Amino acid sequence: MKTRYQVFVQLKEGLADPQGKALEDSLPTLGYEGVSAVRVGKHIELTVENDNPEAARAMVEDLSKRVLSNPVIEVFWIVHTETAE
Repeated sequence: MKTRYQVFVQLKEGLADPQGKALEDSLPTLGYEGVSAVRVGKHIELTVENDNPEAARAMVEDLSKRVLSNPVIEVFWIVHTETAE
């Protein structure tokens, strides 16, 4: 069974986000007033082929911890998006 996941990675709260700050600072110039607390992160989509849904989810979680994020400075969350036979 193939299962589709999305992994979102973002800097931990309280850490400076220079990309987010640069984007936030440029928005008023572009006509977007009142936007604040802009944060920039990563979005990864992947498909896992595994007959055990719990094992597939565990693999994505391990991959997210060990490869897709830096647990010292980043947090991640996983969204199960679809399943295809």
